[in-house]
Amino acid sequence: MNDPSRDPAFLRGLTQSRGRGSRLTRRDALRMAGMSAAALALSACSIPGRKVAAPQKDAVATYWEGKKRTGTLRWANWPLYMDKQGKRYPTLEAFTKETGIQVTYQEAIQDMSTWFGKIQPQLAAGQDIGYDLMVMTNGLHLGKAIELGYLVPLDHSKLPNFAANAGAKFKNPSFDPGNTYTLPWQSGLTGIAYNPKYVDGEITSIQELWNPKYKGKVGMLVDTQEIANFGMFAVGVDPDKSGEAEWRKAGQKLQAQRDAGLVRKYYENDYVDALVRGDIWLCMAWSGDIYQQVADGQDLKFVVPQEGGTIWTDNMCIPKTAQNPVDALIMMDYVYQPKIAAALAEYITYITPVPSTQNLVREEAAKATGDDKKSLELMANSPLIYPSDADLARVRSYKSLSEAEEKVFQGIFQPITQG
Repeated sequence: MNDPSRDPAFLRGLTQSRGRGSRLTRRDALRMAGMSAAALALSACSIPGRKVAAPQKDAVATYWEGKKRTGTLRWANWPLYMDKQGKRYPTLEAFTKETGIQVTYQEAIQDMSTWFGKIQPQLAAGQDIGYDLMVMTNGLHLGKAIELGYLVPLDHSKLPNFAANAGAKFKNPSFDPGNTYTLPWQSGLTGIAYNPKYVDGEITSIQELWNPKYKGKVGMLVDTQEIANFGMFAVGVDPDKSGEAEWRKAGQKLQAQRDAGLVRKYYENDYVDALVRGDIWLCMAWSGDIYQQVADGQDLKFVVPQEGGTIWTDNMCIPKTAQNPVDALIMMDYVYQPKIAAALAEYITYITPVPSTQNLVREEAAKATGDDKKSLELMANSPLIYPSDADLARVRSYKSLSEAEEKVFQGIFQPITQG
C-alpha cells in the first residue's frame, strides 16, 4: 500500500536500527524475549499476590456496579500494533469521534517479562499502573496475572460485538475459559516454514523435522514452550492434556533430534534470514514472519503440520487498578466491529479474531489499483492471515503451568536448547 511504514525496505531498515522494533519480526521476537528470558527466574520465586478462582456472575456484577465512563482511556500496547498517526487506518480518531472518549495510547510493552516485572509490584499493592487497558500474550505472565487476581472480570453483557463477530477459535480459550478476563487482540501461528528451492515436494508432517535427509538443515526455536509443543505433537500428545510423563516423552524425542545432528541451530527470530539463504531448509516458524517475507517476494512456504501447530494470542485485558474500566470495556468491544477489525488487520497483518473481515478486504481489493490491489489480494487470500478451518482445528495453545509444574517443565526442555 502507499504507506512507507508498510514498505519492506522500510521495515528492514527499522529492524536493523531498532533490533526488535519492526513488524517484520516485531511481534514474534518481542514475545520470545518475554517467554524465554525470565521463565526460570519467575518459576523459581514466589510472586506475592492472592490466588483467586474464576469469578461468579455476582462477582462480575459487583465489580461493575456503579462504574461509569469518564471519557478517558489510557492504553498500553506493543509497538506497531496500531496506526497511531491515523493517516490511513484512523482507529483511535474514529473511536474518539464516535464515543467522545479521549485515548492516550502508548507503545509501552516491549516484552512480557519486563512488563510484568514493572506492573506486578504495583498491582500487588493495589496501585494504579497508569493504564486502563493493556495487551498481554497468553503464557506464563498472563497466567500469573489471572491467578493472582490482577485482572478485572469482564462484563460480557457489554460486549455484543465480540459475541457476534469473534471467530469460534477465539472464544473460550484454554488459558482463559469463557474469556473471563481477556479478549483477543491479534494472533499468530507456529508451524513449519520451508524453502522449496531445497525441499522436494510439500512438507505436511512434523516428522520431517526428524528426517535424516535434512541433517544439519533443520531449524528449531529456542523457546522452551515452543519446542515443547512441537515435541508433544511429534509423539501424539495434546499439550493441553499433558503432564510430566508426556513432557519427558517429548523431551526424549527432541533430544534424539539434537543428538542426531539434525538441528543446525535453535533460533530466536534470526531463522528467517537463514531460511532465505539456504543455511537451513525447513524450520519451526511464526506465521507473521513468513507472511512478511512472502509479501516481500521471497518464495517460502508455511504449513501447520498434520500432527498439530501452536496458536498464540495477544489479549486485551483490564488491570484491577484501572481508573477508567468502563471506557476500556467500550474500546474492547469497539474493535470487534468488522470494519474496524478489517482496518486493523490491514495495518497489522497478523491473524484477526474477526474472520468476517476477509470479505471486507476482498471488497476493498476489488476497488483498489496498483500496489494497493496487490497487497490487499495477497492478504485476503493468505492462510497466514485467514487460516483455514482445518488449520485452526489442528492448533493448540501452550500448556498452562502452575509454579511447581513450571520448574519441572523448564528442567526438561531448557537443557535441550541450551546444552
